[in-house]
Amino acid sequence: MSIGVTLAAARNAAGMTVAQLAGRTRIRETVIYAIERDDFSMCGGDFYARGHVRNIARTLGLDPDAIVHQFDEEHGGAPRPVRAAAVFQAESRIKLRERRSPNWSAAMAIALAIVAVFGVTRVMSGSGTPVATVEGVKPTPTAKAPAPPSRPPAAAKAPVAPVSDMVTLQVKATKPSWLEVSDSKGRQMFRGTLPAGVTSTWKARNRVQVTIGNAGGVVLKVNGKRLGVPGKAGELVTRSFGPEPPRSR
Repeated sequence: MSIGVTLAAARNAAGMTVAQLAGRTRIRETVIYAIERDDFSMCGGDFYARGHVRNIARTLGLDPDAIVHQFDEEHGGAPRPVRAAAVFQAESRIKLRERRSPNWSAAMAIALAIVAVFGVTRVMSGSGTPVATVEGVKPTPTAKAPAPPSRPPAAAKAPVAPVSDMVTLQVKATKPSWLEVSDSKGRQMFRGTLPAGVTSTWKARNRVQVTIGNAGGVVLKVNGKRLGVPGKAGELVTRSFGPEPPRSR
């Protein structure tokens, strides 16, 4: 019996409609109808088709490993394992231009030179304001304008913490789980099975997207914050995460 016939027979034996099966597995009815006809073109690829078949088989009480093994035999075998060197990629170093501190010695020398030139000019031109005098009348000394009140220095603004565009995703597998991890440009960072007890970490700029074939078998941590289990056992989920928001000082 083919996979589609096996799943359809199990659903009918359980007395379950396609709509009820779709509600339990969260798989669209049109996709379930196609799978029961052995048409996996609507699944979006072998990876997603394998997750749908496993989810449906588990819900109907079948052996999901046996059904997935039959699917692999009929579609070219199981996917090739990914080498560790392809999973853990070294981050590229970012060269930052060194900021030079201002030359305070040169600035003080220029300020002193300006003050000296101003003082010499005042001495040579004579200080004070000239007053017109009339014979027999003593000149009245001019009153000095009051000095403007000094303003308190403005409080220096605290520097704003720079915004990081890096996203760090950590996945801990409590049960064997399929994963597919890609960055914001759609480049694949990992695809394969994460064994139970293994913890893997990926970093990328702007965004990280992860598709999990067994959502109840992993624990997620993003940017150091623990998010917990993303779904139920055997559930196929896709999550996307952005950079951590800036922290106020």
